[in-house]
Amino acid sequence: MADFLRITEVFYSIQGESTWAGLPCTFVRLTGCPLRCSWCDTAYAFHGGQRKTFDEIMEEVGRHPTKLVEITGGEPLSHPGSLRLADLLLEAGYTVLVETSGAFDISGLDPRVHRIMDLKCPGSGEERRNLWTNLDHLTERDEVKFVIADRADYEWARDVIRERGLDRRVREGALRALLISPVWGRIDLEALAGWALEDGLPVRFQVQLHKLIWGPERIGV
Repeated sequence: MADFLRITEVFYSIQGESTWAGLPCTFVRLTGCPLRCSWCDTAYAFHGGQRKTFDEIMEEVGRHPTKLVEITGGEPLSHPGSLRLADLLLEAGYTVLVETSGAFDISGLDPRVHRIMDLKCPGSGEERRNLWTNLDHLTERDEVKFVIADRADYEWARDVIRERGLDRRVREGALRALLISPVWGRIDLEALAGWALEDGLPVRFQVQLHKLIWGPERIGV
């Protein structure tokens, strides 16, 4: 295995999503993603980046005053070295989040990692990439996110939650959270919240907090 990863950016910010939203967090954004979601807001991470050794990455992470770190992308699990990075961070005493598309096997990650897995709705254009066997590996530390662009996406997410028993897993404490996240600027927030309330789904409605703070065009936040 190579002794480096290709990194788009390492930055310190407020966690904008998931049950960890609002907390100071250091982000390690890996370069490259084989998916092309229609609403992607990090296309700048598809190419380029800098080769950094694991020691360099750890040194950069250590400059920031938080023990919460998220490995993100791009798609971090398209890089085998991301598992090693997660292990190094855990060994150094960090709480580690991994944000993944759900298109890659999550089972190789250390069980102490908190996995935030995005199941791709039809509006993303990448529904076919969902690796459904990943659901078998989810634990009470993990979260499942649905990014919603329209009513059809919402209904798809609702049906997946019910048909695959994700609602029961949340209620039984076997899954940390189910998240629904509106595509920024594409769907009415009140309507989406209303649908979830009407259907009684045990989901956490989230918006991208960092975009509310710094605006949708800023990177490195």
